[in-house]
Formats: sequence, C-alpha cells, structure tokens
Amino acid sequence: MIALFVVGLILLAIAIPLFLLKAKAKRFLTRILPATVLGLIAVVLITVSCIRTVPTGHTGIVTVFGKVENETYEAGVHFAAPWKSVVNMDNRNQKASIDLSCFSSDIQEVAVTYTLNYQISKTNAQTIYKDIGVSYYETVILPRVQEAVKSEMAKYTAEQLLSNRSQLSEDIRGVLTDKLAAYNIVVVDASMENLDFSDAFTDAVEAKQVAEQKSKQAQIEQDQKNMEAAAAAKRAQIEAEAAAKVAVIAANADLDVVKIQADAAEYAGQKDAAIIGQVRDIFAKDPKNLTDEDMEKLLLYYYIQKWNGVLPETYFSSEDFYQLLASLGGNAPTTGGTTTAP
Repeated sequence: MIALFVVGLILLAIAIPLFLLKAKAKRFLTRILPATVLGLIAVVLITVSCIRTVPTGHTGIVTVFGKVENETYEAGVHFAAPWKSVVNMDNRNQKASIDLSCFSSDIQEVAVTYTLNYQISKTNAQTIYKDIGVSYYETVILPRVQEAVKSEMAKYTAEQLLSNRSQLSEDIRGVLTDKLAAYNIVVVDASMENLDFSDAFTDAVEAKQVAEQKSKQAQIEQDQKNMEAAAAAKRAQIEAEAAAKVAVIAANADLDVVKIQADAAEYAGQKDAAIIGQVRDIFAKDPKNLTDEDMEKLLLYYYIQKWNGVLPETYFSSEDFYQLLASLGGNAPTTGGTTTAP
C-alpha cells in the first residue's frame, strides 16, 4: 500500500506544476489535460493506499513497519495511514482432520483419524499474532494434537481401545483443551472418526468374539436344559405329592367306609339282640296267656321289621321254632305241627 501511496504522490507532484503553468489555448491538450489526468490518478492511488478491508469472521491486526499496534479492526472497511498494514486473523470455527499412526500399550499399531474443531480467541487475536503468527495451526495445534492422541492411546491396550473409545476421545479432548487454552485457542469439538488395526489383530478379535458367542450360546442352551430338568423334577414332585394325597384321601375314605360298615354291623347286631330280648321279655312275663294268634302277630311284626324283601329259602316246623324260643326264654309253649314261613 505504501508503494501506491508513493506513486500517487509522485504523479500528484508532476500534475500540479503542469496544471499551474500558464499556457496558450493551443497548448491545452499538451499541458492542462495531462495534468488533470495525472492528478486524478494520483488521488485514486493515494485513496486506495489508505483503504483497509477486514472480511467477516476476521479480526484486523494493525502493524506499522512490522510492529504490532494496540488497536485492532473489526470486519468492514477502514481508512488508515498508508504506512499501516492490516493482517486478517480468522476467528471463525475451523476444522482439521489429522491422520496419525499410534501404538497401544501392548505394542499394537493403530491408524486413527482425529478431527478437531477449533477457533482462536477473538479478544486475544492480537496476542496470538504477536506470539505465534498466522501459522498457529502448524506451529501449535498440529504438534499438540499428535502428542495428546499418541500419549493417551498408549495408556490402553488394543482391545481396550475398542471398548473404551468414547472415554478415550473425552480424555484426548480434555488434554487438548488445557494445552491449547494456554495459546488462546479454544477447542470447540473433537472426535475420533476412525480406528484401524492390523489385519492380524482384527482376525484375532473376530475369532475371540466368535468363540465368546459360541460360549454364550452353549451356556444359554445349558441353562435352558437345566430349567427344563428343574421344571420336570418339580412336576414329578407335584405329581408324587398329589398321588400321595390322593392315596391318603382314598385310604381315609376306605377307613371311613369300614368304620361305617362296622358301625352298621354293630348297630344291626344290637338291633337283633334288642328284638330277641324283647321277645324273651314278653314270653317271660306271661307265657301262659299268649295265644297262637298273638305269637303269630308278634313274629310277623318282627319279621316284617327285619325282612329285606327277599323270600326265605329255608323252612322249619313250629315245633323247632318253639324249641328255639324255649331255649331262649325257658318257658315257651310247645305244640306240634308244621309251620311254613310266609
């Protein structure tokens, strides 16, 4: 810009004397017009040399012959002395993807693609330019990313890197945030986009996963069999207990039947004994006044009480019956003849 300013001054210095010289009218084209054109060109060059433009998302750092001034320019158009230069510092969110080759704690080589989103602190853009310059990515960010990623990955085995990927990403981001903050660089976001292991390690991991899956499947099948066996044993136990209860119930029922039958037999025996006793008592009271008709009615009454509706198949004479009664009562009358039971 200062070169334009100098050229403009030179042209202006030439144009002014030409314009001021007195000349005849026929000299207008040779003196007045060139002086006017040179003056306009000089003014344009001087004006352009004083214009400074700062793009959106940038901060203008003002320098004078390489020395950083205390003032900065915001985005827009500014007028400054031609000897002042403006360096535009990008303070927008920037992205960098870095391919790295690292080693795990068990000496497994790992290829990783690490992506970092960052931006410089707008209020400290002047300090960054003073201390680092415009190539702060190559000077500060790239070495710190390489150091943080490699050092953190070396804390994990290759297998742990797979299962603790999110934790590893957070650890690296924390380290970078602290380290870059010292240089007024803000970490917006960071992530590992790719982890690539050697073919041998990948095959080994795959084989291990297959073996684990088979082991889990076998365990599931064994658990299923154990559950089925336990269920079968439980069913057998329930069935055995049910059968035992049924047997007890049946035994109790049989016992109740036996008791009922025994009670019925006892009752029948007592009833028969009572009837015989009553008959004996009747004969004992007044055996002489009992007629054959009374005897027949009495026997018929007791016979009906005992008769089960089945006709008798055995017949005996009245003499035998009287002898039976005599043996029971001792004073029963005796008579001859033959009697047929009804």
